[in-house]
Amino acid sequence: MVVKETTKYLIGRLWRDWLQSQFVRISGAVFFMVIVAATSALYPKVIELAVDMLADSDKRVITLLPAAIIIITFIRGIASYSQSVLNQSMSLRVIAELQKSMFSKLMYADMKMMQDTKTGNLISRFTNDVNLMRDALSRTLTVLGRELLTAIALIGMMFHLDWILAIIVVITLPLAGRPILRLGRRLRRASTNVQTSLGSLTSTLAQSFNGIRLIKAYGMEKQQNQQSEWLFDEVYRLIMKTVKGRARSQPILEILGGFCVALVLAYGGLRVISGSGTLGEFVGFLSAAIMLLQPIRSIGNFNASLQEGLAAVKRTFDLLDTKPEIIDHHQAKILNQAIGNVELIDVSFSYENNRPVLDKVSISIKEGQTIALVGPSGAGKSTILNLIPRFYDTDSGSVKIDGHDVKNIATASLRSQISIVSQDITLFNLSIADNIRFGDFSADLDKIQHVAKIAAAHDFIINLPDGYDTVVGERGTTLSGGERQRIAIARAMLRNAPILLFDEATSSLDAESEFLVHNAIKRLSEGRTTIVIAHRLSTVMAADKIYVMNEGKIVEHGKHKELIAKNGLYSRLAQIQFQYEKNS
Repeated sequence: MVVKETTKYLIGRLWRDWLQSQFVRISGAVFFMVIVAATSALYPKVIELAVDMLADSDKRVITLLPAAIIIITFIRGIASYSQSVLNQSMSLRVIAELQKSMFSKLMYADMKMMQDTKTGNLISRFTNDVNLMRDALSRTLTVLGRELLTAIALIGMMFHLDWILAIIVVITLPLAGRPILRLGRRLRRASTNVQTSLGSLTSTLAQSFNGIRLIKAYGMEKQQNQQSEWLFDEVYRLIMKTVKGRARSQPILEILGGFCVALVLAYGGLRVISGSGTLGEFVGFLSAAIMLLQPIRSIGNFNASLQEGLAAVKRTFDLLDTKPEIIDHHQAKILNQAIGNVELIDVSFSYENNRPVLDKVSISIKEGQTIALVGPSGAGKSTILNLIPRFYDTDSGSVKIDGHDVKNIATASLRSQISIVSQDITLFNLSIADNIRFGDFSADLDKIQHVAKIAAAHDFIINLPDGYDTVVGERGTTLSGGERQRIAIARAMLRNAPILLFDEATSSLDAESEFLVHNAIKRLSEGRTTIVIAHRLSTVMAADKIYVMNEGKIVEHGKHKELIAKNGLYSRLAQIQFQYEKNS
């Protein structure tokens, strides 16, 4: 879903959903900003008094005024510190809440959304976008609070000192407003392009660093350099557009400020010379005019930061407003303990472009059975495993667990009844014990060691420097492929679910470990429904039923000997594979 782009909508929603809860902090910051503004406006008055006292040789200029200045600066310093702390506290808290909401949204998002979105673009929301939003939030309260209040207070003092000169200044100031607002709109579009490019750059960097072994093995360093150099140049070009946009407001404000000061000098000096105004009033007014330039400059530059921040806010709202396709119906059934009957009835499915991956597939698996899915790559085997825990919904047909359509089962309870070990092993940068504990967060070390022994993982774990406390590194890079797979199998065993899904679960194991793990899987599968995807046909010969898939359809099914006797696709695959294993 794409949210509205209007500034009014984005600011209004930001206030309603996120800033309103920070009302106490904002109120406190505004209170101290009023003090900062008031004390700032006193300086021109003090200067006026100092000039007049010096003209009259009044000795209080060396006693009373220094004391007044010390008191004013002390109060202003305390108020400025308090305002800054409250302001930053507010903006950081809002950003933290937004980050938590975005992360939660992604954790509960559909698999389709996660796979369709580049990882770098998602990370960019939490890094680059967050920095822009934090800067915009902090500056918004500072500029609209302290700087605006200071400008109002100084203008009020200018009217007190010389109302005619004040009118001249007030009439001149709005001249810069229109071009600065126009620049701000351009900056928002440019900032959106910058964030998109930064997301692409982050994705490219992540892919390059994660695939460094492949890059070196295939001598792809030059190609990767060229690709990254183009992205770096593109990011540079887009950022320079925002830099130039920001910079354009500066000369506008400088020229305007110089014009105001020139008018004050000309007209104010004429009044002093003619005797219609005092030197103290003139110097005090001139001081106020010069002091006014700083808040006016901040207010003028603020629009650029605001528009960049709003571009980031829009991207954040786009993410938060994305509606998942996989949702629980309000009457979804809670599946506390599945029996283990699994059915696919005339299931058709396509990932994208309406290109069918499954075409009217029907499979029936009884409680406690072990069935195998075999066939060429791309036949749709892994897709079936994705549909059972409802990572995706079918285009037509139905997937049923114990007679209940998975669309009518609460997804959390559905997935709690399923253990999955895939060929793409995911390990987190935690200890081995904690990685296994993902199967059951309440498990103690004894249970973890028990399943690790069954998965033929215990022996290599205890030989690691810190045993079960060994941190595996990002994505388990400190372990071999076979070791990672055995930890994943132990994790699935710990879950102790009635339905087991194995997608090439033993593909990276050596012969000895494969033998041990197959025995463990056989023990684990007793009394449980097990679906195995395997390219090594020797590993599924004992399955209760084998389904042979090709181009999204079930072309054969039966036991191993039955399929061999049919002399069909399974038989040809078996002959090729067994001949290869014999020759090797």
